[in-house]
Amino acid sequence: MSSPSIAAKRRTFRAFHERGCFVIPNPWNAGTARYLQGLGFKALATTSSGYAHSVGYADGDVTLEMVLDHCREIAQVADVPVNADFEAGYAADPAGVAENVRRCVETGVAGLSIEDSTGDVGEPLYDFDTALARVRAGRRAIDAAGGDVVFTARSEGFIVGRPDMAETVRRLKAFADAGADCLYAPGIKTAEQIDTVVRAVAPLPVNLLMSFAGGLSVDDIAALGVRRISVGGTLARVAMQAFMNSAREIAEQGSFASFGGVMPNATLNDFFHDDLPRRPKADQRS
Repeated sequence: MSSPSIAAKRRTFRAFHERGCFVIPNPWNAGTARYLQGLGFKALATTSSGYAHSVGYADGDVTLEMVLDHCREIAQVADVPVNADFEAGYAADPAGVAENVRRCVETGVAGLSIEDSTGDVGEPLYDFDTALARVRAGRRAIDAAGGDVVFTARSEGFIVGRPDMAETVRRLKAFADAGADCLYAPGIKTAEQIDTVVRAVAPLPVNLLMSFAGGLSVDDIAALGVRRISVGGTLARVAMQAFMNSAREIAEQGSFASFGGVMPNATLNDFFHDDLPRRPKADQRS
């Protein structure tokens, strides 16, 4: 069975944002993408931190070229739509954001997000006018490429030490007016905060980062009107923590007890075996 076309995945992804609520988990490599897809999740999203840590970088330190290659790989291996965590667009000026968004669209993703964070501890957010110009630039780039990629605009105040709800809402509403298809304020976590954001940008859909909203179920979040739920780099950290705990046990205690109950190699081989026709088979002679 052939994989859906890029255009079909983009149409599907856009339709998901029109009603209901769905979870969009975040794989950090091709294997985790295929496994999440196998569990029945109907869309996936890359994670900047999960990917960066998996290749030995701090979050935010990977290059544009690395991220584009990563997005392309995940989009190609997944039969479901993929949203790109495109951080701050890998450029400060609107023209640079537009060019990089164009290149991200070319990877085959069904959606992408742009942040208003600067990476500067002293001034962690772009000023309002600059942030708005950057969103407009991203919108123009997507429209020039056909307009079918879902564009998510993020306001990062709550995770960069500027937890100002009034300013967050101001920015999200302006981003919506500038053409964002979906709005996202990572770091909000209470039902009141979530409700405020949802109502402020309605009827446009809102993405909620579940890493911060502990104690709420999918049903709770759906009842608040959230359309899309992501987990960011948390799944990747769950895996990294298990690895680190096991490695420490070997290094510090000389014990392999953590290996108990681990699935056999054959289990993973059975799951991934049907992927072989998609890729050149490794040379068995070596």
